[in-house]
Amino acid sequence: MIDISSGHAALDAFLAGHYLRIRGMSSRFAAAICGHIMRRQTALGITGDLLEIGTFEGRFFIAMAMLLAPDEHGVGIDVFTWPSARVYDHFLANCADAGLDAHSYTAWKTDTRTITADDLRAKLPAGAARFVHVDGEHNVECLTQDLELAHAVLHPDGVIVIDDMLHPGYPTLVTTVLDYLARHPEMRVLCIIDRESITAAAKFVLCRVDRVASYEQDLMTTFAKFHYVLGAYVTGYLTLVLTPDPTLPKVD
Repeated sequence: MIDISSGHAALDAFLAGHYLRIRGMSSRFAAAICGHIMRRQTALGITGDLLEIGTFEGRFFIAMAMLLAPDEHGVGIDVFTWPSARVYDHFLANCADAGLDAHSYTAWKTDTRTITADDLRAKLPAGAARFVHVDGEHNVECLTQDLELAHAVLHPDGVIVIDDMLHPGYPTLVTTVLDYLARHPEMRVLCIIDRESITAAAKFVLCRVDRVASYEQDLMTTFAKFHYVLGAYVTGYLTLVLTPDPTLPKVD
């Protein structure tokens, strides 16, 4: 198991045990880093709700919901029909088992292709989300819609985290994200969180260009041992890469 900490004791305890017992594919490595991002937001006085599109049985949603303040709310969206209708009950049971207050979150059973930004905003008590995780249907139509919904409700200081980037099973999915960035030049990739395995896949962390400084150096310092120092260029920006093994080969 990778030795990584979010810095939040309750979340780290959850990630060390209960997290991996909940069916799902988001990596523990990414969850620790994303949990730290939410801690960073709280330290900076950034408040807002949590939104996840593609909640499945709640593994990642529960982890992030543990970082919410008492007056913040989590909204998990899913059709809750795959692989069976039982996934909805499993989600609720997993939230209860993890100790989430039933009033602190909403499980919204819907297809995001059928809702508007106003519909979504009405589900967020704060009117905006400081942390959005997008892990819905992996096709151009759905991801395009999910990103536009996320963008519409994003807190000015918030982040959008997109799962399954650069995944061998979805090799062209990243082009939909690049199209989104072209439509919204005020946004950029803040960080690439590398994969643990083919299923525990890589994530892109996006934020507004003028908010990068709020997060970047803190992430580099906190997760220095996971920093791939060569980085990556995405849409013209040198982008932070965090990976379980940042070792570079000797070339000279």
